[in-house]
Amino acid sequence: MPLGAFKAALMGTAGVSTADVVLLSTTTASDDATIDITSGIDSTYGEYIFKLYNIHPATDSTDFSFQVNAAGGSGFNETITSTVFRAYGPESGTANLAYDTSRDQAQGTAYQPLSGEVGNGNDESLAGELHLFNPASTTYVKHFIWRGTVYFSEDANYANFNAGYINTTTAIDEISFKFASGNVESGKIKMWGVK
Repeated sequence: MPLGAFKAALMGTAGVSTADVVLLSTTTASDDATIDITSGIDSTYGEYIFKLYNIHPATDSTDFSFQVNAAGGSGFNETITSTVFRAYGPESGTANLAYDTSRDQAQGTAYQPLSGEVGNGNDESLAGELHLFNPASTTYVKHFIWRGTVYFSEDANYANFNAGYINTTTAIDEISFKFASGNVESGKIKMWGVK
């Protein structure tokens, strides 16, 4: 992909259908139980990027997660194998880096946690990006990577790094985001397609 097209995507200026990176949709949350994107994921693009901006929970200290549906499926319960680690940086200055065994999955069908312990204070939220690779493939499993950051109620920051695969060779055409507890009070998700 040309650097110019990627830069345009980062700056939010891509949008014509002939570009290598195309803004496909913008979803704004307003006290929603889930944020479901049920159209626009197909064989047009080999990669889909979901950029999350100031995702704010109604409930304090809760995990934010995603799950997908195979084409023709229902219930957002596809099988996922994942790995999760995070860097912890409190305002006090004592930091660490650790594998997060409580948020990975080994052939699980639950929503996959992306960022943990998101605070609901007025200045607390999460931001990040999820990459979903080749979701229309009917030959291969579907790989994903996540990187994000969250500010939460203990005056600290987590930088989260997740990766894994959705263990199905059926095409994926829907994605759902939600908090483990309570609604998504506010925030925005932009979906980009990468040719």
